[in-house]
Amino acid sequence: MSGIDKLFGGMRIAASGLSAERIRMDVIAENIANARTTRTPEGGAYRRKLVEFEPLLVRGADGKKSASGVRAARIVDDMKTPMELVRDPSSPDADADGFVELPNVNTLKEMADLITAMRAYDAGMAMQDAYVRSAERALEMMR
Repeated sequence: MSGIDKLFGGMRIAASGLSAERIRMDVIAENIANARTTRTPEGGAYRRKLVEFEPLLVRGADGKKSASGVRAARIVDDMKTPMELVRDPSSPDADADGFVELPNVNTLKEMADLITAMRAYDAGMAMQDAYVRSAERALEMMR
């Protein structure tokens, strides 16, 4: 690994975290926006989305793999949290028994997840800033 790669490697890792957390915040915003959507183009109520993360791995000169960041690998439907059924025979989305399926989105949980994602994003920004300051100091020392 060259000196430049070492200098900017941490910045790339921090940038990968920022990108992953931005995707997570976008998905949370979509969940909140659809918290009352009872009819989707696919049919049925909106189902909460989750982001699955995975490490970015690089193979070093010695052949060993090491983590070099994180990425949002995929966005999946939350199949574990049950949908809620409410009785509302007047709804156009009611079934034959008068029940409407509501999304499995808990806005309080989404807001808590959003705060967590925002804090992770802020930490990544602080790390980016620290790397920039370090690079600036290194360049000043070379003068």
